[in-house]
Amino acid sequence: MHYRKPLLASFSLQPMSTMGNAVRMSLAKGILICLLLLLGSCSMLRLGYDQGPQLVWWWLDGYVNFSSEQTPHAKEAIRRWFDWHRKTQLPEYAALLAGLRNQLNDSVTPAQVCGWSEELRNTVAPAFDHMLQLGAPLVPGLGEAQWQHMEKHYSKGNEELRRDHLQPNIEERLEASAKRTIKRIENLYGSIDEAQRRLVVANIEASPFDPEAWLIERQRRQHETLLTLRRLAAEPVETEQIVAALRVLIERVERSADADYRAYQVKLTEYNCAFIAQLHNSTNATQRRHAHDKLKGWEGDFRALASQHTR
Repeated sequence: MHYRKPLLASFSLQPMSTMGNAVRMSLAKGILICLLLLLGSCSMLRLGYDQGPQLVWWWLDGYVNFSSEQTPHAKEAIRRWFDWHRKTQLPEYAALLAGLRNQLNDSVTPAQVCGWSEELRNTVAPAFDHMLQLGAPLVPGLGEAQWQHMEKHYSKGNEELRRDHLQPNIEERLEASAKRTIKRIENLYGSIDEAQRRLVVANIEASPFDPEAWLIERQRRQHETLLTLRRLAAEPVETEQIVAALRVLIERVERSADADYRAYQVKLTEYNCAFIAQLHNSTNATQRRHAHDKLKGWEGDFRALASQHTR
């Protein structure tokens, strides 16, 4: 998902939904992105999570460009989030992985895959919401220089999206997409054979994924985000009102304000669920064992990290 490409969706054709931008989710998004990227290497997860507050600070400050007065408040919000997250959320992630890996030996249906994705969304949702509550008090202190900094950051990110997903040559675009998808698949299942590679390519060619529509939707959300943040910073509002406004922006990730794009999201999600099911059902015992062991490793790391809270 340009929003969540972790675990279940880590080998989907394209993002199953799209994600935006800035302080609307900046603290939460930054933390979760840094956290979930660490899942690419099980051996790095514990070390990376312990370094998470600093990694997230670097990411977030590059996004927002906090002032010297804002910096200690942002760092404290990040620290508090990690303390809460380690204690309350990592055991939930471990339980999710345990339930999932126990189902990997069997064939799956598209409906089952979509169910897993929904379960994942529900599991990580509290992490986003808690960070909104911790980060909301920072919003009124943001100013025009920071809005301009975010706009530049958006522009840079959009150019990266064009470079990675909107190559002028369609064959190059499909080849890049296939390479990304195969890398994600092999991260979970290990090496795949030639028939499975052909399956990936065929599904990419038939996919309804539209990177141009994705970019337009992304820019629309970026515009809405900046308008909302400017309004919240300019008006005297309570923290609860800020949190409510930010929740609306997060909701736009799952349910676009544009009806046509909402229909596209549904179509793409259904396609990706079918593809993931088809891909999983093509795997052999060795590949499923690899996936099982990968999830078990992540599960163990989550449990170990959570247990450190009680020491």
